[in-house]
Amino acid sequence: MLKITFPDGAVREYEDGVSPLNIAKSISKSLAKKVLAGKVDGALWDATRALEGDCTLQLITAQDPEGVELIRHDCAHVMAEAVQALFPGTQVTIGPVIEDGFYYDFARDEPFSVEDFAAIEKKMRFIIEQNKPFTREVWKRDEAIKHFTKMGESYKAELISDLPEDEIITIYKQGDWHDLCLGPHLPSTGKVGKAFKLTKVAGAYWRGDSKNAQLQRIYGTAWASQDDLDAYLHRIEQAEKRDHRKLGREMELFHFQEEAQGQAFWHEKGWTLYRTLQDYMRRRQIGAGYSEINTPELMDQKFWKASGHWDKYRENMFITQVDDEDKTFALKPMNCPCHVQVFNHGQRSYRDLPLRLAEFGSCHRYEPSGALHGLMRVRAFTQDDGHIFCREDQIIDEVKAFCTLLLSVYKDLGFDDVMVRFSDRPDVRVGSDEVWDRAEKALRAAADATGLDVQYNPGDGAFYGPKLDFVLKDAIGREWQTGTIQADFNLPERLDASYIGADDARHRPVMLHRAILGSFERFLGVLIEHYAGRFPLWLAPLQVVVATITSDADGYAQKAAEQLRAAGLRVQTDLRNEKINYKIREHSLGKVPVIAVVGRVEAEENKLALRFLGDRAQEILSLEEAKSRLVAEATPPDLRT
Repeated sequence: MLKITFPDGAVREYEDGVSPLNIAKSISKSLAKKVLAGKVDGALWDATRALEGDCTLQLITAQDPEGVELIRHDCAHVMAEAVQALFPGTQVTIGPVIEDGFYYDFARDEPFSVEDFAAIEKKMRFIIEQNKPFTREVWKRDEAIKHFTKMGESYKAELISDLPEDEIITIYKQGDWHDLCLGPHLPSTGKVGKAFKLTKVAGAYWRGDSKNAQLQRIYGTAWASQDDLDAYLHRIEQAEKRDHRKLGREMELFHFQEEAQGQAFWHEKGWTLYRTLQDYMRRRQIGAGYSEINTPELMDQKFWKASGHWDKYRENMFITQVDDEDKTFALKPMNCPCHVQVFNHGQRSYRDLPLRLAEFGSCHRYEPSGALHGLMRVRAFTQDDGHIFCREDQIIDEVKAFCTLLLSVYKDLGFDDVMVRFSDRPDVRVGSDEVWDRAEKALRAAADATGLDVQYNPGDGAFYGPKLDFVLKDAIGREWQTGTIQADFNLPERLDASYIGADDARHRPVMLHRAILGSFERFLGVLIEHYAGRFPLWLAPLQVVVATITSDADGYAQKAAEQLRAAGLRVQTDLRNEKINYKIREHSLGKVPVIAVVGRVEAEENKLALRFLGDRAQEILSLEEAKSRLVAEATPPDLRT
């Protein structure tokens, strides 16, 4: 008899050879219909596979995240079978689950196209309707290699050959079709359901190495219900409309080009947006007691070796050598060692602490060209970086103050839904376990003191210390990790930072690494997509366009624009000989928040007809009233009284 412990703590006995599905049937028929797999001692397990001993068991359904992942996993297998049925001679390679979906890489001489998707999806639905059971078999390594080689599946044979000698080789069958797979799987293809869609095709190298053969990757998505699929497809549609690269072109904010990969060319409007955000952050940080500094972009390698970054980030650093000095320099990938140099310049006292240093630090990191993605992944970027040097007993107050500042900034920028993650020591790190124990204990206590709901994210800390990461949710529900605060007891030791304590002895400060926006470039990409380019008036690079109906109003339009500019607004005029509806439509597509329409009547009465973006109605106000209203709305949140 087996003793099975359930999530509620209940323990029941079952006959040897019982499976999770058998157990579900013993509880209720309705539960058995819903069960997709089991979680046995924390690991996923085929619903139809016999349990091998006493264990804990959770029955997994489509309501569980693991259940949805299994649906996607099996949908990839169904897609692979469909592709091989429709396109004989195609080899299958690997097909993992990814965020919101799956993909499968295929080796085929002829290219796939999105026009093939309809036929593949039709075949997939047929395979699902057959409701073929997934069955698990364990094969001997040599037999498996021989089998797949004979089939012409050289990639599968290579995968098996490269597995560790003690690896159990498992094959999953769905009817006559089968594949090398670790598993687990659903009970049958019918459990996959029909809430799936193939989304795109792309190139991919075998095992991600450009030296290897190029394969064809078909992406898809699968969900537990049609409603979930429809909601996802709507989000994707919205994301495409909000793509910051597309809006950046349309709004004339920035561009990229091959000769400067991963580096943005900011146009006037984009740079205005950039500076507006930077000016806001500068005021907020100075108001919170930070001293703004600026440090070199190019530093001797000895600093990066001492800090530990050389070992960790060397392959992502841009290196240069000066022949006449016989020295190696690196463009800084981050600002922390530079800030320690500022702290170390001169003698520090405990009375100087906490010392809060902030910098809009220009950083460079080598990112593979294939990983670059507009503003979201670049090689040159600016961080709203900051480091707080403090005593150990000051950590809680400093973390609380930072969290208050960060949440206030996010609210001003239109983000109210923020999640916090606590990450502890990674496998690869510097410093002793004793030092990490102190750092983690201190940051946990600080996190608890903030009163925030903090999720545990094990093993994802920085290589020098634990951290709190802040994840905000945008207008269409996507999550973005942006801000962070990290407790570092190691770098001050490695770079010999110290202060004189009340006891006249030297002590090591604690170094709190912190950022609110992170990379300005990436955060601006998030902002553009969050607002779909329709920025609040204070952020908009161009706030008002004064557009004329007839040339008779040109003089008045210029006068009105001058008065609005004098009040601090960013204004342009549109005096072109075009119909007013054409002008309105063009500036609306350009996401200009306010169009002030003037004709002969408005000029005679000293008024403006204001049209706000997204609103078909217009308001007729005197020039003074319009100016007062627009100035009030265009005032940054931190300057409003």
